[in-house]
Amino acid sequence: MHLRHDHLSTRCAVDPRRFRLADHDPADTLSPEFDSLRGATLKRRAGELLEESRAGLSRAQELLWASDTYSVLVVLQGMDTAGKDGIVKHVMAGVNPAACDVHAFKSPSSEELNHNFLWRAWQRVPARGRIGIFNRSYYEEVLIVRVHPEQLAEERLPARRAGPRLWQERFEDINHFEQHLARNGTLILKFFLNLSKAEQRRRLLERLDARDKRWKFSAADLRERDYWNDYARAYEAMLLATSTPWAPWYVVPADHKFIARAVVASILVSRIGALDLRYPRLGRAAAAELAAAHRRLAGRGRRASR
Repeated sequence: MHLRHDHLSTRCAVDPRRFRLADHDPADTLSPEFDSLRGATLKRRAGELLEESRAGLSRAQELLWASDTYSVLVVLQGMDTAGKDGIVKHVMAGVNPAACDVHAFKSPSSEELNHNFLWRAWQRVPARGRIGIFNRSYYEEVLIVRVHPEQLAEERLPARRAGPRLWQERFEDINHFEQHLARNGTLILKFFLNLSKAEQRRRLLERLDARDKRWKFSAADLRERDYWNDYARAYEAMLLATSTPWAPWYVVPADHKFIARAVVASILVSRIGALDLRYPRLGRAAAAELAAAHRRLAGRGRRASR
């Protein structure tokens, strides 16, 4: 199973000049070869692509860490049950946890509400050489807060800032924030896991029916389904306004979990690989020191073997 990683990047990338969320099928398999497969065979082929990409991601992470120049920020957004946790678990399975940070953004705390909406994200931006994953993110401020504007009262904004231009201003703030990160060496990759309402219903029922999954169910998930169309409009506005050359959005079909995982892994490998990372080059003094250390260790090894 061999799919070109750059092909998936191109297929999923949001072009704000002509993007419509309705044009993206949540059940799309993104490949003619995948289209012809069903059931266990489709899952197995997608698993092969995921395995291949995980190996590439492991190599890319080692180079990222060794070069100590770039960092990578992965943003995951999607409706409840879209598979964000599964992406973290399965895609990042081959990554060294010592150089990877995962942060799940919940409802803001009282301390976080005392700052601007980007403040808590600043605290979690990955350092050079590291991969940071945001499971939900500052984008909740133009999604859930837009769908439920009554939550703005908790943020205690000045009255003149909470007017009709608020959402456009937040889009601008996010774009400037991400541009600043990109200019300073952070590769930003944002994934919207595009789930259908019918598939979400199936997954919620699965959680209720399976004893080992009931703990995942929340009544809030059911309440939010009533706002499905509002969320669709909020997501489309967000994707149109904040998919930029320095921080693109990728719309990943999420009705097939194994397809979504394979696609995200593939795009990560493609985009990190495009950084053309190299292991650090040694100066003369450092090279001479290493050569001396090698001679000393090799000499001791010969004496010890006698």
